[in-house]
Amino acid sequence: MYYVLWYELAEDYLERRKPLREAHLQLIRDLYAQGNVVMAGALDHPPDRAILVFRTEDVSVIEQFVKQDPYVQHGLVTHWEIRPWNVVVGGET
Repeated sequence: MYYVLWYELAEDYLERRKPLREAHLQLIRDLYAQGNVVMAGALDHPPDRAILVFRTEDVSVIEQFVKQDPYVQHGLVTHWEIRPWNVVVGGET
C-alpha cells in the first residue's frame, strides 16, 4: 500500500535546516534502502511543504519516522499528515 506523508514547513525552514539536514536525510535514505520510501522531497516556489511517498503495509513505519525526524523534533515541520494513496497508474498497481 502507498501512503503520502505531507509536511507543512516553517517559514524559516531554509534558514534553520542546515544543522539538521544530514540526520533528516539519513533517516529517509535508510527507509529507502529498506524499500519503505519510494521518493521524497520539498516543494519549491515557495518551499513551504514537503512530500514523502511510502510503500508499506505498516503505517507505524511512517509514524516512527515522524517521531524520529529532527525536522519535526525541532519545529521545522509545523503540521504533518499521513494519508493512504490509491495509485491507479504507475507503481505496482
